[in-house]
Amino acid sequence: MTIIDRQKRQTRPAILPAPVAGALRAIRSFIRRVASFGIEGYPPEIQRRLKIVNVFSSLVVVTTCIYAIQLWASGNKEMMPVVYINLALAFLVALVPFMHRINELAGGLLLVFAEFVALIGFTSFFGRLGGAPLQYVVAAAAPFVIFEARRFWLILSIVFAALVLHLIAWFQFPMEAVQLKDDDPIISSLYIQGAVTTFGLIAACVYYAFDLFERAKAETESVLRNVLPDSVVERLKASPGETIADGFSEASVLFADITGFVSMARGLGPEKTVALLNRLVSAFDELAERHGVEKIKTIGDAYMVASGVPVPRKDHAHALAAMALDIVLAVKEVSAAENVPLNVRIGMASGPMMAGIIGKNKFSYDVWGDPVNLASRLEQSSVPGRIAICPSCYAALSDAFAIEPRGVIEIKGVGPQESWFLLGRIATSGATVSPSSAASTRA
Repeated sequence: MTIIDRQKRQTRPAILPAPVAGALRAIRSFIRRVASFGIEGYPPEIQRRLKIVNVFSSLVVVTTCIYAIQLWASGNKEMMPVVYINLALAFLVALVPFMHRINELAGGLLLVFAEFVALIGFTSFFGRLGGAPLQYVVAAAAPFVIFEARRFWLILSIVFAALVLHLIAWFQFPMEAVQLKDDDPIISSLYIQGAVTTFGLIAACVYYAFDLFERAKAETESVLRNVLPDSVVERLKASPGETIADGFSEASVLFADITGFVSMARGLGPEKTVALLNRLVSAFDELAERHGVEKIKTIGDAYMVASGVPVPRKDHAHALAAMALDIVLAVKEVSAAENVPLNVRIGMASGPMMAGIIGKNKFSYDVWGDPVNLASRLEQSSVPGRIAICPSCYAALSDAFAIEPRGVIEIKGVGPQESWFLLGRIATSGATVSPSSAASTRA
């Protein structure tokens, strides 16, 4: 099966009869309403936990009512006390969603109290082999889901209470002392039900805990990969305390600054300004991914990108030069699409540099070295729509790119420095492919 076939198979909707599909939609809608009852006004994290409490409570209400109806329909009058216990349990647990209006703990505490008392009542009728005492074991896992692990002492108290009640139920209600004496098949059936319920609930709690952990881990890793290079993320995962600092004998760095943006932003307002800048930066990010170079950071309306770090590559200058030409083109396209006067100045330099992670809370991956300072100065001395490059870049790019001499210019902090303007790629025919001609070709 090809990838396209698999995608078609995954996206093909399941065909269900209309009544069945309608019933499923109604059930899902009802479950969502039940899960969301009484949780308004709480933060999203608390709402997620309270939804679980509501769904769990609903299941308890439904199962206990069904069990009560079955016992009542059996016609055995000796079972009526158990019927009443089930109805009382269902009534109390049905109040759990309403208890959220008091505070975030009230519903969970009512659920725990009702279950603990009801289990003692069931054990008094069916004995310790009836399966009810076994369900206290669920309290070793469920409180972590209902109340969250940060409430350690509350959870510890509930777990301890469940242990004590389990021991009391086991030793206080041996089979010869129970109020209702039944034959072995019924007792065995009750024990099986209790065992299935206990194992199911514990498995559900553990699954939920691991699911939350995996989702949190995936979200954290996603954020890390948006901030740091993939290879650096892998190194951090392998050695969390490791200091990330590397030296590179050859790499390239580029600074791009949107010209006219500051003055134009004054008349656009915050929302339009951010939207426009986001469109530009998103386009640059796509170009960085396409050319296999590493975005370092944005500084206002300036964009910094490096090639050959953190993974060395021989064609670092060529890859970054190709991106620089595409940046010029992208800015022109956005300018035309938004009908705003935008242009870009670009400076690019190559040479040895260092890179690593800095910071503790809002850390970042950054690069340092003479090429970084030179690229910044070249960008500042460049002109709108042009790409200024250093001698090292010229030596690396002259065989594949058209380059125009700029002469010697004074670079702040560097002194007199010869530089060039990058014009475009050299096509196989020998003609120069400039950003503007590339745009007309694409159109």
